[in-house]
Amino acid sequence: MNTVIERNRNEVNMKDTSGINPLENEAIYIIREVAAQFEKPVLLFSGGKDSITLVRLAQKAFWPAKIPFPLMHIDTGHNFPETIEFRDRLVKELGLELIVRNVQDSIDEGKVKEESGRYASRNSLQTTTLLDAIEEFKFDACIGGARRDEEKARAKERIFSVRDDFGQWDEKSQRPELFDMLNGQIELGQNVRCFPISNWTELDVWSYIQKEEIEIPSIYFAHQRKTFIRDGMIWSAEDDIVFRDEDEVVQERLVRFRTVGDMSCTAAVLSDAVSIDKVVSEIRDSSISERGARIDDKRSEAAMEKRKQQGYF
Repeated sequence: MNTVIERNRNEVNMKDTSGINPLENEAIYIIREVAAQFEKPVLLFSGGKDSITLVRLAQKAFWPAKIPFPLMHIDTGHNFPETIEFRDRLVKELGLELIVRNVQDSIDEGKVKEESGRYASRNSLQTTTLLDAIEEFKFDACIGGARRDEEKARAKERIFSVRDDFGQWDEKSQRPELFDMLNGQIELGQNVRCFPISNWTELDVWSYIQKEEIEIPSIYFAHQRKTFIRDGMIWSAEDDIVFRDEDEVVQERLVRFRTVGDMSCTAAVLSDAVSIDKVVSEIRDSSISERGARIDDKRSEAAMEKRKQQGYF
């Protein structure tokens, strides 16, 4: 199998065998606008399918030059090992700069408090670490893979979404974006979150991965995994990160993950999809959003919106 960098050399150079892709063209335009309008942009990279897609789009945006801004991962310390392995291999093979900032450091410094109990998660703790990193590096634009079909709070976002000098989001103060005009002018202390694939759906992302033959972490494909059932959802029992009651029985199941966030807040789905083609077919037939497997979204009806208001991506 070719390495990621070999595919970069052989395939990234505007592969267009099936004609013009308007979503790809829009995303590339947005990424170029970010590079043109901001002094210190960064691409937020989790090792998930959306951020991997962003890397491919950024490659195409600046080909044959390298991506002109770094990648940054806010690491909760509770990520799936398969994702971290893929992240490190990808940036090494593509020769990209990767910045990693750890939630554990924020906990050790007393800036945030570790949650406890059966629904404990570090997902919301990422906000403090992210805002500190933005301040540390003076980033004025953060590119991310959020999509409007994921969750209703994200449907309120603009493509250039302004955050105030405290890193907070107010949906009522967002700018209109008529005729694809993107306004990157900000005041001192503000920064912008930029969403090049905002108009994509989960199926669009998977179809693009399929067409471009993009490598993704193995966790997205069906595999045998130790799991247990809680609240009708399939939780991973591969390690001690996820709290488990004594009466919650561990069984091996054939599962895959549609999204790969923090292990403590990401549920698996039963699946036999072991290839990209089968994953695309499965997503095409699904009537449930991928956010249905995000346990943290179920804490309250407005869980995501509250986190975004506090500075979450």
